[in-house]
Formats: sequence, structure tokens, C-alpha cells
Amino acid sequence: MQPLVSPRPSRLAPVGAALLAVALGAVAPGTARSQPVSCPAVTVTTAGTAVIPFVDWAENLGYDAHGQLWVARLYRNEVQRYDSAGRVTATVPVASPGAIRLGPDRLLYVVYGDNSLNFVPGGHDSGVVRFDPAADRPVPEVFVSGLTMANGADFDAAGNLYIADTGSGVVRVRPDCSLDTAWSDQAQTFGVNGLTVQGDSVYTTVYLTPQGRLLRIPIADPSRRSTVADTVLADDLAVGPGEFLYTATTSGALLRTDPATGATCTLLTRDPLAAVAAVPGSPRDLMVATGRGDILTVRLGD
Repeated sequence: MQPLVSPRPSRLAPVGAALLAVALGAVAPGTARSQPVSCPAVTVTTAGTAVIPFVDWAENLGYDAHGQLWVARLYRNEVQRYDSAGRVTATVPVASPGAIRLGPDRLLYVVYGDNSLNFVPGGHDSGVVRFDPAADRPVPEVFVSGLTMANGADFDAAGNLYIADTGSGVVRVRPDCSLDTAWSDQAQTFGVNGLTVQGDSVYTTVYLTPQGRLLRIPIADPSRRSTVADTVLADDLAVGPGEFLYTATTSGALLRTDPATGATCTLLTRDPLAAVAAVPGSPRDLMVATGRGDILTVRLGD
């Protein structure tokens, strides 16, 4: 494997989405709004504050094997580790980082090249790096490369890595780093963004469409994908409390979806939201990354 070389970042995709959301009047004040009957009330606290709003855009977040939180700072070209007091305790250089996921080998896998410059002919400088989060000075190494604009990612129980490549669709990578092209060719969908795995299914958001979608892709038969729910500007998502799907949207809504029925409700509205992660060991808490750069703790009520 080879060290990661940083390409130039692009701010077009996320900032453009945020501006679009504002233009549409979709971004509400930073408070939880009145909850529909089908959704629990939530309590929102700020776990980490942006140093420079929007320059500190928090594109994604995830936990390592020791329960420490890592945040992808898209425009700073780095991922940051936080302690429980919201202090940065480590930084690792990653070019235009996206999803952060804990691998079965206890390494952290981080998407790189999550920027729109990779759509330029001759680009395709995107993929996934991995590093040991417990090392004194973690050094990212390329796990897979040559993708167009990787964004979301997650592992299945067998150790296969699924990557949401906005330019092509969902890509499956075997544990030995080889691409499963036969599987991936059946999961081609332009505009995919966030991704999570639950049981025998991959769930991914489709962002670049007039009407966003949350798709289910059966792992055993990826050609039989189906729409779980319609969404608006849906970014990353995660499986969380109650085995529901929780989706962050750059229109400012945090959505909860029942994957069995597609029933969706809004937990809160706020500034543009980029990603969500379940807090390890907690049955009620979520961490949410925002476009402003703040990190939020969202606690679900009874």
C-alpha cells in the first residue's frame, strides 16, 4: 500500500447544497421543532464547536475500537480525534475526507477525495485509506483507489466494505482489497451519497436527483434495489436506537426511518446536517455532524 497524496479540495458540493437549502427556506433555527406523534422528543447539546464556521465543515464522524470519536474535516483535509470534553487530541491528514468507519481489524477506514473536482476528466482520485487509531502518529495507507467521488462507506458482517461512489454507485471491496466488480456492476446508481449496512441489506441515499431517495440494496441480489423512502438533500445515515435508520440532511433535518415500512419522521431541524453516528453502548444517543462544523449530541426521549 502507498501513502496518501492529497489532491486539491473542492467546496462546491457541500457548500452549494447548504446554499440551496437556505435558498429554499429549508434551514430552520438551531432548535428541535415540535415533534410529530410518531417521533420522540429529543434533547440537543453541543459536544464540539467549530473554530471557523463552515470552514470547519464536519463531513462525517465515527468511533474507533476504544470508543473515541473521530470527525472528518472536509476543508482542513484531516480527521480529528476528540475526547469526552470536546477537545481535539489527535489529527491525521486525509485529503477531502468522508465516511469514517471502524474495520473488523480495528483499523479506521476513511474515505478520501470526497470533492467534485474528481468529476473532471482525468480525475478519479478518490478511494479509502486506513490507519491504526492507537498509533502515536497514525499514517494513512491507501486501501482502495481509482473511484470518482467516494462519500459514504460501511462494512458487512463478512468484512466486505461498501462504498457510495457518487459518480458510479455502490462499490463492494473484499477484505483482500480487491474490487467485487460483478456485485458492483449491479449496484450502479449515479448520485449516491451516504451508506450504512444493516443485516442483509445496504442502505444508501441518492442526493443528486430532483427528489432524493433512500434505497435498499439486498447484499445477496444487488440488482433488486428498491426505494425505502423519498428524502430531500439526504446526506449520510446510520443504524441507531430501535434499529431505525437515522439520516442527516443538508436541508437541516434529522430523519428517522423504519426500514421495514419506510415510515419517516423528523426528529429535529437545525443548520445543514452532514452525518450521524450511534454512540457505542448508548440506547438513546446519536452524534450529528453539521455543515457549520459543530458536533451535536442528540438524545432521544422515552
